[in-house]
Amino acid sequence: MVARPASLSGPSPQDTRSAMLFGGVYGSVLACAMVAALTQYGHASRASRRYDALWLVVTALASALAHGYAHIIAERGPDRGWAALRSVLRTLLDEWPLVAAVLPTVFILAGAGWGWWPPNGVEYPAFILNVTLLFTLGLVTARWSGRGWGSALLIGAADATLGLVVVVANAVIK
Repeated sequence: MVARPASLSGPSPQDTRSAMLFGGVYGSVLACAMVAALTQYGHASRASRRYDALWLVVTALASALAHGYAHIIAERGPDRGWAALRSVLRTLLDEWPLVAAVLPTVFILAGAGWGWWPPNGVEYPAFILNVTLLFTLGLVTARWSGRGWGSALLIGAADATLGLVVVVANAVIK
């Protein structure tokens, strides 16, 4: 591994955008899949929705830790002691977009669990939210990279298709 000069040690705007896109897409698809899996058996009580929200948070944190840990293993450097610990913590904290992407779905599920809206059928607004997030992430990222509106809309639609595949698979499984 080649050491980077100190002036280049921070993340570039492109790296930050890539991490946000990766985490956002990963988290949105994860949220769709978890909602589909957790509602598979038709449990729609307030208590089950609170349980679903908790499991979504636990799964997102576990996924972020696993992904961060994989980066740590893949990028082991010459750091030792406190420098190594700082590197580990920085790598794990870089996974925040994945966790942040599931929080709107957690809010929907927890809100149903707290009685803010009916717990039955709450998975459909969660699916719509995540498909919309995937579309928006694809569109914004394509525009950031300098693509035209037509191309950006197609990329957004392709990203949204990831979420739709989960929704369709959920419908077929049920």
